[in-house]
Amino acid sequence: MADVWKACKPFVTGSLAGCSATCVIQPIDMVKVRVQLGAAEGGSTSPFKIAGDMIKEEGIGSMYKGLSAGLLRQVVYTGARLGLYDIFIDAAKTPGQAMPFWKTSACALSAGGIAAVLGNPADLSLIRMQADSMLPKAEQRGYRNVGHAFSSIIAAEGVGGLFKGSGPTATRAMALNFGMLGFNTKAKDVLADMGCQKGGSVQVFGASAIAGFFASFFSLPFDYVKTQVQKMKPDPVTGELPFKGPVDCAMKQIKLGGPLRLWSGFPTYYVRIAPHAMITLIMQEQVKKMWGTIGL
Repeated sequence: MADVWKACKPFVTGSLAGCSATCVIQPIDMVKVRVQLGAAEGGSTSPFKIAGDMIKEEGIGSMYKGLSAGLLRQVVYTGARLGLYDIFIDAAKTPGQAMPFWKTSACALSAGGIAAVLGNPADLSLIRMQADSMLPKAEQRGYRNVGHAFSSIIAAEGVGGLFKGSGPTATRAMALNFGMLGFNTKAKDVLADMGCQKGGSVQVFGASAIAGFFASFFSLPFDYVKTQVQKMKPDPVTGELPFKGPVDCAMKQIKLGGPLRLWSGFPTYYVRIAPHAMITLIMQEQVKKMWGTIGL
């Protein structure tokens, strides 16, 4: 039993940390998706206007639309990426030597890519649930919960439909993990060298803040493309999809608005990603301390 718990503990720790952060950040994530959709469709990209319109037209509950999918995604995706990262880091360590940045980067990239594929069905369902009310009435799917979203997608597109956009999702996750976990580990080492107590609040908070910025910066272009690919629908007349794939999507977006179009909604994205990354990393530390306190 002890061996089973030892194997599961990194993943349980990551899941608890991710779910805690998602409960706090979900409203901002909802607005972030609407900002990206607005940028692609020529609508408003003001997070304040979008949030106000959502509450006015759809009620306060609209800010938590897709929470069930978001929590499921954290259990699968964040549990896997944080758990795998810890396992990869332990395996890559050389006793008595400091971990080079390229090793932490490789561990972060690998963990992020693997976890993203596992979590794609929940991520796709979350995007579909958040974007559903923006569609014309006749095209709305009316998802009731994540289970209904799963069954609807499978019925319409087959099981493979749950993994639509898994390529850009994995790429975005690798970029985010590189910024979040790679720079968190590096920042901790730098802060420790500057005299910050190892495991202390200054080191943990400071490193998580640095990681939050880099996670946002590196991942937003991939997140923007991922959102466009996951929400695309065939043309009702020609039956053709608007994009042939993530690269085609990125090229068309750049052609329409220049490279900076891929960073559309960066302030909102930063406010969503950075606190989520910080809360996740801080909660991960707290959960690890809790296991030690209760003897697990």
